[in-house]
Amino acid sequence: MKSGNSTHWIGWFFSIIFMVFSSGALNAGESDDIHTWEMKEIELKAENSYANFYTDVTCWVELKGPGFSKRVYGFWDGDNVYKVRVAATAPGKWEWVSGSNQPDDKGLNNQSGTFTTVEWTEEEKAANPNRHGFIRPTPNGHALQHADGTPFFMIGDTWLAATTWRLPYRNAPANPDYLPGPGIGFEDAVAYRKGQGFNSVSMIASYPNWESDCNPSTYADSNGIYLRNAWEKFDYLAADGNMTAKNMRDEYGNRPFKMSDKHPGVADFDRIIPAYFQSLDKKMQHLSDEGFTPLIETVRRDMCPSWKAYFDFNESYARYVQYLISRYGAFNILFSGIHLDWIPKEYSLTADEFNEALTYHLNKYGPLPFGQPHTVLINNSTYRQFGHDQDCPWLTMHSVGNKPRDHRVSDSLEILFRLDPPYPAINFEPYYTGWHHEINPPSREHPPANSERDLYFSRSQMYCSVLSGGLSGHVHGTSAYDFTTTGEPDGMRHHIWDALRFESANYMRHLKSFIMSEGARFQDLQLGSQNINPQRAPGSPLMGMDGWSFMMQTPEKDLAFLYFENLAVLPELSGFKENAAYTLQWYDPITGAWLEKIALKADKEGKIKLTSFPDGQNPAKRDWAAKIKQED
Repeated sequence: MKSGNSTHWIGWFFSIIFMVFSSGALNAGESDDIHTWEMKEIELKAENSYANFYTDVTCWVELKGPGFSKRVYGFWDGDNVYKVRVAATAPGKWEWVSGSNQPDDKGLNNQSGTFTTVEWTEEEKAANPNRHGFIRPTPNGHALQHADGTPFFMIGDTWLAATTWRLPYRNAPANPDYLPGPGIGFEDAVAYRKGQGFNSVSMIASYPNWESDCNPSTYADSNGIYLRNAWEKFDYLAADGNMTAKNMRDEYGNRPFKMSDKHPGVADFDRIIPAYFQSLDKKMQHLSDEGFTPLIETVRRDMCPSWKAYFDFNESYARYVQYLISRYGAFNILFSGIHLDWIPKEYSLTADEFNEALTYHLNKYGPLPFGQPHTVLINNSTYRQFGHDQDCPWLTMHSVGNKPRDHRVSDSLEILFRLDPPYPAINFEPYYTGWHHEINPPSREHPPANSERDLYFSRSQMYCSVLSGGLSGHVHGTSAYDFTTTGEPDGMRHHIWDALRFESANYMRHLKSFIMSEGARFQDLQLGSQNINPQRAPGSPLMGMDGWSFMMQTPEKDLAFLYFENLAVLPELSGFKENAAYTLQWYDPITGAWLEKIALKADKEGKIKLTSFPDGQNPAKRDWAAKIKQED
């Protein structure tokens, strides 16, 4: 045997040994010690054969532990293998018993096992915030926190196509000094954004009908059913001369579903391909290991007209929703039931149709078993599209986004903040740096990519959104949300490695430093912009991002956070304690620097008059943030 072959055989042998001893799967009867909030798999093997292992079998375990007793559903993972992913919510002894809708299959039913969980140390929690537990609403309903009460403020980025080959998982550590460039991998991008302070990315799980084929990016079949409204693959033309769609397979060429034999160009939504999601597993695990809490979305809305036309939509869609929850619900995630960025008549179902399907899912399978929020990335406001509380019982977190991308988004967020019962809210799809916004650009401007004006619009959306009630955090975006990548020319959207280096991403860490400068106190903030006089500078446009001021205050009147846009005027502030002493501290949202404290005193009516902006101008020639705090 040649030495090269011998070396290859030895490497293969040790890789097999490593996989055996590092596997997180638990088989029936096995016991293992794990940490709280650590994902573990229970593997079941069907003894019977089924025509369709995806649709014919529903399996689960009844999981019991300290303060916990719930059914956790499993998923088909190829061949005759089913897996149930669980997480322990508290230290102690846990036990499980399996069941299924196929009572005669001994491999799926009455299997059982136990495991014991221990708590992470404080040092281990500091190394990975996910070890504080999965996120959920704060007691007052307005913000998010980990299960142990540790505050969570989402600093997210828009990576809609990162689930595909466009950002490949390489199973290799990232260089700590890496700067984005051609050939970028998933681990590289995660490390780069983590270094900038990000703790989340937003990804769409799959794009079943998208392919670089002979059809245009947007087209209908012979029955007039639209199959996709996809992002264009620039300079790659379909048979009609228009650009075709981007390819959205995984790194190995797998699609998420088989293609239909009956309906050309339509995915067979009742025949899933586990290998595609096995690729996504690696990315989700890596995000968890790096302390990220991703927003994972089901599909983009343009998949669904053909889904409803050719399949039992409520049943089939609910099955897919549950497949994703079963596969990724034992990670610290936010879950989005549909990517509803736009609701055109031809390329989407209505909000009512999605509400019906997601309510059907809730009634059949129940909520996420480990308590994470269920939300939706929306075209304007989830409240406007779905209602609230019992109108949409599956929805536990509200959002705004996409339209409008100007001051009107603040009105939408304030409406969400005033709802009863209160839900956490966030702007999931604000201004995208570098993108030529086709719909509702601020002031109808199209500034050059990464220019001062372009960056300002992004920054203003951050602070205006949070200080209008979006206390869950904020999601940044760039023109490369589609991940134009290696081998593709520039088009309307930039290459991903260029957009990752836009300066606007650096402002996100400053946003978090500002809003969390008083620890968890930001969770108690209440709307206060009505206490700014004037809030709006004379002549400042509603459909722009200039001249407005924003404020939120604590009910105790001892703390306020403020943001002043470019061209804002010096206001009089009210809602403070009468004759109380305060300090004002200006904050630079561009550099993240705090300026020196200034002593202030409220008058007998609780009003404070600001005398100057840091730049000495009135109106301000740039944007500023500030904190007003009562003196001890």
